[in-house]
Formats: sequence, C-alpha cells, structure tokens
Amino acid sequence: MHVVATAGHVDHGKSTLVRALTGMEPDRLDEERRRGLTVDLGFAWTEVEAGTVAFVDVPGHERFVPNMLAGAGPVTAAMFVVAADEGWQAQSAEHLAALDAFGVRRGLLVVSKADRADPAPVVADVSERLAATTLGEVPAVAVSATTGAGLDELRTRLSELVRTLPHPDGDADVRLWADRVFTVRGAGTVVTGTLGAGRIAVGDELELSGSGRRASVRGLQSLGRAREEVTAVARVAVNLRGVDRGELRRGEALLTPAAWRGTREVDVRVRGEKAAELHRELVLHVGAAGVPCRVRPLGGDTARLTLAAPLPLRCGDIGLVRDPGQHRVPAGVEVLDPDPPELRRRGAARERAVDLEGGDPAAVYLRRHGVVARSELRARGFGERGRAVGRWAVDEALLAELPARARQRFDAFVTDEPLAAGMPVDALRRELDVPTELVATAAADAGLHVRDGLVQRPEATALPEWVDRAVRRIEGWLAEEPFEAPDAEELADLGLGPRELAAAERAGRLVRITDTLVLADGALERAAEVLAGLDAPFTVSAARKALGTSRRVAVPLLERLDADGVTRRRADGTRELR
Repeated sequence: MHVVATAGHVDHGKSTLVRALTGMEPDRLDEERRRGLTVDLGFAWTEVEAGTVAFVDVPGHERFVPNMLAGAGPVTAAMFVVAADEGWQAQSAEHLAALDAFGVRRGLLVVSKADRADPAPVVADVSERLAATTLGEVPAVAVSATTGAGLDELRTRLSELVRTLPHPDGDADVRLWADRVFTVRGAGTVVTGTLGAGRIAVGDELELSGSGRRASVRGLQSLGRAREEVTAVARVAVNLRGVDRGELRRGEALLTPAAWRGTREVDVRVRGEKAAELHRELVLHVGAAGVPCRVRPLGGDTARLTLAAPLPLRCGDIGLVRDPGQHRVPAGVEVLDPDPPELRRRGAARERAVDLEGGDPAAVYLRRHGVVARSELRARGFGERGRAVGRWAVDEALLAELPARARQRFDAFVTDEPLAAGMPVDALRRELDVPTELVATAAADAGLHVRDGLVQRPEATALPEWVDRAVRRIEGWLAEEPFEAPDAEELADLGLGPRELAAAERAGRLVRITDTLVLADGALERAAEVLAGLDAPFTVSAARKALGTSRRVAVPLLERLDADGVTRRRADGTRELR
C-alpha cells in the first residue's frame, strides 16, 4: 500500500475528488456530512497500476488545520488540490507551509473543477508556489470530478508517483500515531493511523505512549479487511484488548515495548524562520501529535523545545511548529537530540549550538556521555555508533584514554594499599566512571588483568621494602632448617601479620600452612620428597623426625599435604603417599 495525503483549501473538491477516484465516502462522521466539509480525517483507497493507493483526506477549514497536520504528518507524498474557479486561497498557503515544514518531497498538483474555469492560469500560479518548497516541480493534472475529465490521467500520475516512494523498513520498531480513537460495540477500543515502518500482528503487545501501559492487539483491519498481520506502509485500524477509550487520545502512539523513550525536551534544527525570530510559545506537530512547546533559541538555525507533554521522539524525526494565534507555520524542525543536556551556566546555549552545528548528532551525543547502552542509542534514534563492547557503545576517544587512566588509578591504589591482593574491580569502575564490562577491557589494554574480582599486575608483586627485609630474614632461617618455622611471637617481632604474610605468599616468597605458620616457597614439594623415603604407612612421629621439625609444624604440614592430595590419612592415624 502507498499512502498519499490530500491538501488544499476548504471546498476545493478534495473529498469529491477522492470519492470519484475510489468510489468511497471519505466524509465519515455525521457532522462532516451535515456540514459538507471534512472535519476529521477521512480514508479511502483505490487501485492503480503500481498498486494500492490509500488517501488521507485531510480537512481544509481553518478551524481544522490541526487535523490536517495529523493527516499530513505521517505520510511522505501529497496530492495538492486547488480549484480552477477560485485559485490560491489562505488555507492553500497554510497547507503548503505545513507540507514544506514536514519536508514532503513527492507530490502532485491537481487543479479541480476544471469544468468551471480555465485551469491553465491556476496550474501556472500554483506550480510556481510549489516549486519554491520541498515539493519542488511536480506534475500537474486538471480534472473535473463532475464530468470525469482528467481522472484517467490522474490515475496514471498517481501510479508514477507511488513508484518513487521510498521502500519502508518492515523490521523497524513500531510507532503508530493515533489519528482516530473510537469504540466499536462488541470489539472495544479501536485506533487508526498510518503505519510508516515495521509490522503489527494479532497478538502483539504494544505500549501506549501516554501512560506506558501495555495492551495486546485483538484484531487488525486494513483496506476494509481483517488481517492477521499488517506491514508498512499501511493505513491500519488496531483493535486493542483491555484498553478503555479514555486511556488513549489522538496524538499518542502505539509503540514497540521498551524501544522508545518519551521526552519533554528536544534540540532541533529549524528550517524556515530563524530560531531567534520564532515566538516563544508555539505548538509542535509530529506525526498525529500536536503539543504546546516553549522555544529557546540556541544558534541561528538551532533551538531547544520544551514540550507540555512527553512524546516518543528520535533523532531525525521531522515536524513543524505552528503559531495558532497567527494561523501560520513559521518553521519546520528536525530532531537532532531527543535527550539534550541541561543548560545551566552562562554561555551554555551558545556552546550547545556549536556542538549541534558541528556534525553528526549521534557522535556528539556519544561523545558527551562517553558510554551508552546500545539499546539506548537505538531508542534515541542514533543507531550504531562508537565501539561496541558487549551491550555498550563506547566513544572512541574515551576508549583510547581509558588504559592510561586505569593504570594511573591502579598505581595510586597500590601505593596506598601496598599489601592488597589487587584493586577491587568495583573500585576501579567507580574511579573510571564506566560500566563494569569496560574495566576488563581498560585493564587489559593497561597491561593488567582481572581475576577473582581484583585487578592485578600479571607479574609477581614486589613487596614493600620493610616487608621484603623481614621475609629475607625468615628465608635465611629456613635455608638452614627448612621445616623449623618461626613461631607467632617471632613473626610479630618482625612485623609480619596476616596481610604481610599473604602479600609474601602472593609474591611467591613464602607458603602459608596456617595463618601464623609459614615455610619457604617450595617447602611442600620438598616435604613430599622427604616423606617418600619413609616406609609406608608412617606415623606423625616418624614424619616429624624425617623432616627435622617439631610437632607444632609437622601436624598442620601433614594436614595440608592431606588436603592437597599428596598424602592420605588412614583410619588408624598413620599416613601414606597417594
């Protein structure tokens, strides 16, 4: 399906033209039929050579311009209608300004009521007006819905138009702006809108942008038929299960759950009037939403909009700002950053404008945050940026400086805590202000490694000078009598407590049998060699004599060898080597 919005002044024959093309009645509501104008959005469709064309027949009366914006917002092509007998009118200008602000680049000019007046002057005049907007030069067709003249050519032109429309992304996240919400007896709440990207299927769960509630899709209709699944682009009616009519309003959206973020502040690029010339109180129109906003100029063509209500917006979204008091559209806007920084200090707005004008908004966003969850980048419309590290996107500049910072923080920690087994990963994470997953990457690039929750040097750790001196004393004693371990009092005299002994063991200098019993490195292997020379099984006493030590040392040493699987204790208390 291809969706085309109609636009033009009231009573210039838009609805009549759609009725002639489709055989359907676009003016659906009683008030519309009674008053003879399209108050709300009308929908009808027809087949042309290139496929199905669905028309969003938008209202032309001045009071109903917000409804026109709701219809024009989600579509990418327009059929601009001007009557041959009346020519250009006030609402013609406002509708064109809206299409220009939305950035609509594809369209047709249809001069209606060609049976009442010569269409040539109107074609020339309006073509020139359209050429000065984003629509540019468009084909023009003169028609009469009354006589049928020109309708065949219009169908041909419509077919040519829809062939130029961009191919939608069927795998994109769903954001269906609600342009009509109503209740059907026996079915419940129904939402209609233009599905510009993605797909919706019966049974899907969707999130309501206004409340954050989730609702399941009970049924779908498109082109008047029930569907199990609808893929963009399509006009679609969604029947929601468990949602009251009052819980959803026009301008809110049905969203892929957890894929979008509501925002009340956006930084935008302005196209039209300069940012400083805009009134401070305007209405932002995006999709079918119209939300009052306050404008704060940043630079010549950039501004910050503070919204009266949150909207699910992404970088790249196109909208317009409208001045309802003056009935005009002063500018179109493109969202650059839907999650902007606070502007607190003097000169912050000017600096922000320089940032925004400096290039890729996604790069600016990632540079500001340093590290962002990749899912958050997608939800903000920034796509893939930076270096992917697990579930994180990391700014390349930050990634380049992290190893040096990690080494600096680690060295400072070791200086303050020379006896620590290593720097806790969480402590380094806090120092670097990055997610835990990045600590291992930064540590590895800094020549460090992470083990058992600690960041450590890969090489043997050097001992503080006074600990090294005390350990050398013990090593000297044990060189002569390898199993005559110093007692607790001797260790205390040397200033070696549990932390110092643990550091000496990590450095490969001593081996701890218990908290207060230490031997030289390699003592366990040497003890196994000595015990291998005894007749098996052997007693504790025999082992003590062979090792040349006391029972104070022999008993815990044998228990350690038991635990290490070197010896095995038998039921009678004797031992044998395994």
